[in-house]
Amino acid sequence: MGRVVDVFETFKSIQGESSRAGRVCFFIRLAGCGLSCRWCDTTDARSFGSGRPVAIDELVGIALASGAGLVEVTGGEPLAQAATPELCAGLLDAGLEVLVETNGAEPISVLPRGVVRILDCKCPSSGEAESMNISNFEELRASDEVKFAILDARDYDYAVRMTRRYGLEKRVGEISFSPVSISDGVGLSPKELAGWMLHDNATAVLRLQLHKIVWPGGEPGSACGRVVDG
Repeated sequence: MGRVVDVFETFKSIQGESSRAGRVCFFIRLAGCGLSCRWCDTTDARSFGSGRPVAIDELVGIALASGAGLVEVTGGEPLAQAATPELCAGLLDAGLEVLVETNGAEPISVLPRGVVRILDCKCPSSGEAESMNISNFEELRASDEVKFAILDARDYDYAVRMTRRYGLEKRVGEISFSPVSISDGVGLSPKELAGWMLHDNATAVLRLQLHKIVWPGGEPGSACGRVVDG
């Protein structure tokens, strides 16, 4: 069977948040995450063992068969699985463009060159800001991206401070500020975040979760694992 990864689900959708937003993308969501972020929108995938084992070669074949040239490996936390670098290498060898979205708690240096690493820097309101592996900021390259999910002024100030401290404007391909989606009266309006950014002439990009605008009730195929199980 070869080396396997624990896959929660796979599905094809529109890239929602990165610099590739709007492009057709095949998503591989791996199971298991060591953090408990307050704003996690994939809580079902946080438990280790909540997916099913799939051989890397099989998974690469599924990604190719999807017809999407762009693949994102996400979670859960993809770097919590030791075989993820091998999976990414296989996807790259197959000629696919590969993104990995990580919560920043695990070392990103294990990923092969050619992977676009999207570092989700946890702000204070997430409850996991102290879990960040700070050495990751020294590993960032021009092809990488850093995103901040922002709830309030404290989060915004933190994102600006981290951006300046690590010189991210000159070191990564994109810095994005995204408002925490409003649910049950808690969240940040895009208009308010945009106002702060305009006031400061922020170097970041304001990014909304495009997939939630297109499919407010949930993306077709996501959270069901239908490709893997099919």
